[in-house]
Amino acid sequence: MPSLQTLIIEAIGWLAALLILGAYLLLSLGKVDGRSRLYQCMNIAGAIGMIINSGWNGAIPSAVLNAIWALIGLYALVRIRAQCRTRETLP
Repeated sequence: MPSLQTLIIEAIGWLAALLILGAYLLLSLGKVDGRSRLYQCMNIAGAIGMIINSGWNGAIPSAVLNAIWALIGLYALVRIRAQCRTRETLP
């Protein structure tokens, strides 16, 4: 019988996978834009969950891939925020 900690890590991994797939589905259906905060946040949260799950299971390449995925999402959020601020300051 797996430990509670193992079950939690697995649940985090499944939730993370659902977040990433859900973000991609919403994008593919045209419900969100690739530059939307929702899309980026879903990807970042999913990537963080996959980092936890992959790291726990010793899948280092997957953990690194998801760390980069999360950094790309964070960078996109920073750019989105900057663009919103620029629009707000325009006359």
